[in-house]
Amino acid sequence: MLFPHCFMVAVLFVLIAATPAPAQVAVQHKAPESVSELADGLLGAVVNISTSQTVKGTEETANPPAVQEPDGSPFQEFFQDFFSGNDGRQQSRKVQSLGSGFVVDAQEGLIVTNNHVIAEADDIEVNFTDGAKLKARLLGKDPKTDLALLKIDPAAKKLTAVEFGNSEQARIGDWVMAIGNPFGFGGTVTLGIISARNRNINAGPYDDFIQTDASINRGNSGGPLFDMNGKVIGINTAIISPSGGSIGIGFAIPAEMAVSVINQLKRFGETRRGWLAIRIQPVTADVAQSLGLARAEGALVSGKIKDTRVDNRELQDGDVIIRFGDKPVRDARTLPRIVAESPVDQIVQVVVLRDGKEKTVRVRLGLLEEKNSVNKEAAGDGEGEGAAFEKVDARILGMQLGEMNDEIREKYSVAKNISGVVVLSVALGSSADEKRIRPGNVIVDINQAVVKTPDDVEKRVASLRDTGRKNVLLMVVVPAGELRFVALQLD
Repeated sequence: MLFPHCFMVAVLFVLIAATPAPAQVAVQHKAPESVSELADGLLGAVVNISTSQTVKGTEETANPPAVQEPDGSPFQEFFQDFFSGNDGRQQSRKVQSLGSGFVVDAQEGLIVTNNHVIAEADDIEVNFTDGAKLKARLLGKDPKTDLALLKIDPAAKKLTAVEFGNSEQARIGDWVMAIGNPFGFGGTVTLGIISARNRNINAGPYDDFIQTDASINRGNSGGPLFDMNGKVIGINTAIISPSGGSIGIGFAIPAEMAVSVINQLKRFGETRRGWLAIRIQPVTADVAQSLGLARAEGALVSGKIKDTRVDNRELQDGDVIIRFGDKPVRDARTLPRIVAESPVDQIVQVVVLRDGKEKTVRVRLGLLEEKNSVNKEAAGDGEGEGAAFEKVDARILGMQLGEMNDEIREKYSVAKNISGVVVLSVALGSSADEKRIRPGNVIVDINQAVVKTPDDVEKRVASLRDTGRKNVLLMVVVPAGELRFVALQLD
């Protein structure tokens, strides 16, 4: 279960050898003996965030479930407020929640937290470790990265701010420290290591989390993850746990991503992300082999979206983007985040693989609107789901193909501007069937060569087979006009 301890084992190895032999001795990085001095200098900048929201109940809602909380529990008053009412019926009530945050600008009174900590809140209160409490207002929020920026009156209290560090330099195994407000217990310090990087937990379109085993629980959300220099390299946001408590798997938004979002929230009160107006697909092992790539990396351009604010004319369908500006593109999940973090209207040098060679092209980014999306997989993957398939002898790669004509165009509702070879039927269990090619799909290109007739397809496939290729890459268009790339085995 995903929600918005650490053991140290000392092992003594005794190496016994009859004859001494030269050996390389690994550098030993000891755990810090104490983090008391470090924590003492940071605790004042970390705050507890309390929010309240008025929720309207209904007179028909009666007999709420009884919940027994131990006397003195930090949640006792919240449960009492929630379940109290006249004759057991719920009325309008205040729902309260707790989270964490940290000061990033003492002069302006700016505080960073998670969006889900303050979402839908009517009132936001910031509590400091010295007992001070200040009202806060929301400057801006970004649900896609789960970040929010608050502002308090800097004249009301002397503030201590912390700085962001370089999350890109953080390595797996580095010691980190979390400070936050778990279960309402403020000023809690926990220590652990970076367990993994670049984690995708399906929380949003730009997932790239730091994983840590530093104890993180409910209420830690929005709190900082520090490196041993006292710099913020992450913002704690979620845990995986069957019970809701820490099992040593927590996730933090990397500082590199957070800083650009926070700067935009400060300047505009919203995020303004770059938009490349393309559809992309992952470069699988089959696709890489079809394109003659040494390894499966980058993002495959599977189509362009018409947008006059974007200049992507130099990009072509079938290009594999391997570098965007000065940043490498590891996979199709990486590119949308890199593009989104780039300024609107920026001209960017993009390195692509085209016809087996690297080529540099220029693009100008537009503004990503909510209705726009950079899909990781081309639309149309589910086209024809549930349709009946005719079991036929496969003519080419498990498909029966035909030339485009008015009758076929009308039968499958193929757009007038689409030309190519039409899939009439697909053999059950074939590679084409497994890759969800459906009747009515149109093959327009095979390994970057245009095909217009079934004979073109047969010749192109035979030519690739003669070169020793194990599979082929088809550019397939669904009747509505959107395309995707499909790698099919030749054997």
